[in-house]
Amino acid sequence: MNMLYDSESFAVVHIHANAPQAGDTTQDTGPHMPRHGFEIVDKRSGKEVYLDGSWAEMFQMQINAWQQNTPSQEEVEDTLEGYAGLAQMPVVVH
Repeated sequence: MNMLYDSESFAVVHIHANAPQAGDTTQDTGPHMPRHGFEIVDKRSGKEVYLDGSWAEMFQMQINAWQQNTPSQEEVEDTLEGYAGLAQMPVVVH
């Protein structure tokens, strides 16, 4: 899990759900399809959305574009605002 962005309004975490853990010596006996995704937390509403599959791929393309042309914080926040509209799950601290 990697924190990609953290502001007063949003937090974005890249989650490697099936990434092997350091020191893991167990043998993988079956097919393994790595899955990853992005969790976007809208701190203003207290809701989050998890992007995986094609949504995660689209968001990764956005991140790649940001790496090529560094956006302003306002541009990042505007993009995240669009994804925040998908957020339905309340943030639960565990």
